[in-house]
Amino acid sequence: MRRSSRLLGAIGISLALAATTGGVATASAVPRISVADGRTQPVFSYADAIREHIRVETPIDSDGDGRNDLAAVDLVRPRETEQGLKVPVIMDESPYYDTVGRGNEGERKQYDASGLPAKFPLFYDNYFVPRGYAVLLVDMLGTNRSDGCPDVGAAADIAAGKAVIDWLNGRAKGYHPDGSPATASWSTGKVGMIGKSYDGTLPIAVAGTGVQGLSTIVPISAISSWYRYIRMNGVLYTVDYMPWLAEDIDTDPPAKCAAVRQRLLEGQDDATGNYNAFWAERDYLKGTLADVSNVRASVFAVHGLGDTNVKSDNFSTYWEALARRGVPRKLWLSQYGHVDPFDYRREEWIGTLHSWFDQWLHGIDTGVLRQPRVDVQVAPAQWVRQADWPARSLELPLWLRPGQDAQGSLGPLPARKGTTMSFTDDPWQTQDQMVSDPTAASPNRLMFLTPPLKRAVRLSGTPQMDIRATVDRPGVNLTALVVDYGEDDRLDFFNSGGGVRTLADESCHGQSTADDDACYRRTEAVTTRLPLAIVARGWLDARNRDSLTTSQDLTPGTEYRLTWDTLPADSVVKQGHRLAVVLAASDASETWTFPADPVPATVTVDLSGSRIMLPVAAPPAGQDSAPATTMDFAPAPAEGQWRGPKDVVLPRPTRDLF
Repeated sequence: MRRSSRLLGAIGISLALAATTGGVATASAVPRISVADGRTQPVFSYADAIREHIRVETPIDSDGDGRNDLAAVDLVRPRETEQGLKVPVIMDESPYYDTVGRGNEGERKQYDASGLPAKFPLFYDNYFVPRGYAVLLVDMLGTNRSDGCPDVGAAADIAAGKAVIDWLNGRAKGYHPDGSPATASWSTGKVGMIGKSYDGTLPIAVAGTGVQGLSTIVPISAISSWYRYIRMNGVLYTVDYMPWLAEDIDTDPPAKCAAVRQRLLEGQDDATGNYNAFWAERDYLKGTLADVSNVRASVFAVHGLGDTNVKSDNFSTYWEALARRGVPRKLWLSQYGHVDPFDYRREEWIGTLHSWFDQWLHGIDTGVLRQPRVDVQVAPAQWVRQADWPARSLELPLWLRPGQDAQGSLGPLPARKGTTMSFTDDPWQTQDQMVSDPTAASPNRLMFLTPPLKRAVRLSGTPQMDIRATVDRPGVNLTALVVDYGEDDRLDFFNSGGGVRTLADESCHGQSTADDDACYRRTEAVTTRLPLAIVARGWLDARNRDSLTTSQDLTPGTEYRLTWDTLPADSVVKQGHRLAVVLAASDASETWTFPADPVPATVTVDLSGSRIMLPVAAPPAGQDSAPATTMDFAPAPAEGQWRGPKDVVLPRPTRDLF
């Protein structure tokens, strides 16, 4: 493989030289990138590539030792960069290179006897270096070989990536292991950052600084707001998380960064769940350290609607903010959990990513910008392509109404005034208990069901709860679930692989060496026949009903209007299935409960003023057997209209559904 890759590189470079010298290759000519069929070609030898360890100076001293922190950078670049070839950079900054590792197989960095990098996790180096890229793997400050202390989303986390981009553009200092100056004269200055989870969060943060030279980012299952990552509307998903994570990723002696972890513990304010200055530092939509209004880079975002780790409102709010700014963007939205697209749509992912990087880093017209902007997985085996996300939809109000026996119902008209239903908090109630047997009475939930659907419908967007209720205690957490009741083959994103199963055989993508091969184990989707699916979830601390920054006790017996968004949804509810809204208080499955009050709260819902707004769209082709109707977004009829948000007149499609 070593000999063949050298030969391929020599042929490609000779052809490039011949093309620029009238057919005669000369020793003094500068090597060039090879392009065919609108894509860069693998003409450079991965085995012969230059591997370096560089330390780049950042402008901060996060560990308080009196010296600016140095960020550790391991890089691999074509050997031809020593002959005048200039290449752009693909960068993956991570806190995990010496702890949990990267990718489905948990790969870690490995070094040779001289301390130079020998193995780079993931396939980016194997695939892209032969095509004329440098790949840089950067240790986030406070991790692996970098100095400093991690501060979980704030200045120290942002510093390394930004400083390395500055170094690549001649604006920061770098050093070889012997302390001599290191420059990046081989760099074009263009950088694309990529990564999943924490690694994907760092590109969003760095892009929000507006640093020059960052041309594109590819955040996968990434956090856009750390508050949104571990809280929703004042409800905590977990406690003591920020100092725990900082300690978990830091392999230095515990005493080194103890003071930083103490500041994290105090700043997160678990006692109230409120948004404060601590969270504003870690908010990349409109924060104090990074702001989406500063973004210069294009964005290719990837997220899973089944992601219970980095929940999907992190992508949806960021996507909306990018759209308002007119940022060039692309989206893959799956039904999987916390999974890299390399592990559920491998061939399509590599091809699309290749085109995206060639477009933004090499300036090649690959056609990727003329493709539909969004790929959405609407069923385990079905992806659709569309111009944007969400799909074109109607904001359909369905009112919470009384029903028969223990059930409530959902309908187009509100209940009569004075109609109420109540439930009592159970701090240990799980989501499985909330949705089990919709016909059974339960004192700890309210169940509102539609009739069986006459036709399939797609929910695409973010449902919103709007209820009026009284509570007999000063506070309560509220849970809303949108449920699809009906037997179907569904993607099991709750399994340990987030919806995929790892197989024994491998596929290879790129060139290999003895220390770093380009082969990774294949995966397959895990589907299960299930009677229901929770398609959207959302929570509200009633004390934060008016403000995320200030908690206000409820006055028992006083009616309040309580509104909150659920997590976004994109799901097809099939003909014959039933839609449901479940209301409950504490959610032991997803949130942190505080059963300190010996008297659980009882919530009384005024049905006449309570509804859910559902983003209803036409289902994709092949998902509906009923004839086309107003659900296909014909002009609004002259009668039977209802008014949506901002007094937009919309057709009333409920008569075609139930």
